[in-house]
Amino acid sequence: MKNTARALAFALVCAAPAALVLTPAMARAQSVAPYQPAGVLSLNAQASAEVPQDVVEITLFYEQEASDPSALTSTLNQRADSALQKAKGVSGVTARTGSFSIYPSTDRDGRISAWRGRTEVVLESHDFAAASKLAGQMAPIMQVGNVQFSLSPAAQRAAEQKLTGDAIKSFREQAASSAQAFGYSGYSIREVNVGHNGAMPRPVMMMSARAMGADAKMSAPVPIEGGTSTVTVNVSGSVQMK
Repeated sequence: MKNTARALAFALVCAAPAALVLTPAMARAQSVAPYQPAGVLSLNAQASAEVPQDVVEITLFYEQEASDPSALTSTLNQRADSALQKAKGVSGVTARTGSFSIYPSTDRDGRISAWRGRTEVVLESHDFAAASKLAGQMAPIMQVGNVQFSLSPAAQRAAEQKLTGDAIKSFREQAASSAQAFGYSGYSIREVNVGHNGAMPRPVMMMSARAMGADAKMSAPVPIEGGTSTVTVNVSGSVQMK
């Protein structure tokens, strides 16, 4: 019985320091709990604008079928070179080669019966009238396959600069009105992020190759008219109401 009492007393003595060690550690863990500030408000503001597209791309093409792929390649290259040479003398319009392809046509037995080829030249300009006129003059050489409009980087940056100021103003107005609504007299900015969504083009009617192919000798300007692109700036962050 005495031995049992001594063993129990020894166990209590050994356990006591461990209990004393754990208690301060638990107190420290409780003392470093993350502080949650009161009166923090998250906001998001946005400003958008429709900006006129200022760049036009007109894709011209020529297609032909032949029995000899080498002769067909030469013919396609000559057409593209003629179009590029004609575009060199036009101020404000740049021209570059587009896609080039040659593929076989097969008969019912799967044998190659002919070769078909297509070559493209792309006109690009800020001057819609000059590009339209040149595309019409090239009708005897190549047909219009597609017309696309876009917003130049310079025009997009200019729009974003203006919209950034508008979005920031909207963010501050939201912060002031929200702080007042919650019963605060003012606010201070904790963090803020400014982001751009880029330019989203609106769809426009494209000139089809079939419409232009009705009169291959026409030299009248191609009727084109650009649309608009939506430029958006987002301002998000949080404020401390006070």
